[in-house]
Amino acid sequence: MRASRLLSLQMLLETQGRMSATVLADALEISVRTLYRDVDQLSAAGVPIYAERGRHGGFALLPGWKTTLTGLTPSEAQAVFLSGLPGPAQQLGLGDEVEGARLKLLSALPAAWREDAQRVSTRLHLDPVDWYRESDPTPHLATVAAAVWNGHQITMRYVSWADTVQRTVSPLGLVLKAGVWYLVALPAARAGGDAPARGEGGPRTYRVSNILAAQALEAAVRRPARFDLPAYWAASIERFESSLYTGEATLLATPAGLKGLRMLSSAVARAVAAAPASRRQDGRVAVTVPIESVEHACGQFMRLSPQVEVVKPAALRRALVERLRRTATLYGLSVDG
Repeated sequence: MRASRLLSLQMLLETQGRMSATVLADALEISVRTLYRDVDQLSAAGVPIYAERGRHGGFALLPGWKTTLTGLTPSEAQAVFLSGLPGPAQQLGLGDEVEGARLKLLSALPAAWREDAQRVSTRLHLDPVDWYRESDPTPHLATVAAAVWNGHQITMRYVSWADTVQRTVSPLGLVLKAGVWYLVALPAARAGGDAPARGEGGPRTYRVSNILAAQALEAAVRRPARFDLPAYWAASIERFESSLYTGEATLLATPAGLKGLRMLSSAVARAVAAAPASRRQDGRVAVTVPIESVEHACGQFMRLSPQVEVVKPAALRRALVERLRRTATLYGLSVDG
């Protein structure tokens, strides 16, 4: 869009100094003729651009003039106006700061660009919460977020799978996944160590909504030098999926069944996408998908019947038949065979 290009032109002149028309046009991937029109538009908006003729001439900004948008790219300037941003920011205790930044950015933009920037929030919206779910209550998120940002250890009372425990941890980062906040942290005993101590693991993941109480401590966090939060999260997701799926099931699925399978999980969706495209005479496709357990898969595939038929394992077929028999008995029906 043109407003983004105008902001790019302005930032180029701020960061690079005097540039010839040809170099500027090449950098913006436009014609020299279009560049001249953009320069006129910037000048009309109050940006002090002047031209120097001659072999070493070109366009430059008035010496000493600098926009208040220093360092922002066009995409960064417009991204602030995404209306989905204030939600997570509000949860982190930064709602007022984000709104203040939006207002300052808007007032700093030339009048001709404001409508284009505001249009982002009316055309794009981010909703991080999955369907049929509400965000977890996270009353201690602001405390945890402050500790993450300031690099302080925290002590917390946490509901784990087995029990309610008291933990002291060195927070490394926060992750928002499908509307759920997670804390990535090291056990406090390991703070500052690049390698796990004997008998201890590496960073661990805690669901913030499971934190019953949290208090920041004076002790500082010494972050491992090579810790990469996005890389850790991607690896932990892969490890979780690998440990979650303990077997496979071979299925015959109609086109409607394949659509239903794709909605079960990303791992099943990948298996469906990798299945051969050839169809049997009855229109069904054979596909092999990962399963967590016979009991769990029985519940999943029951919902997709009769669009999905289990071929194997035999234990899963027997479990499905038994569930059908019990259901029929419940409703006063009889199942032969």
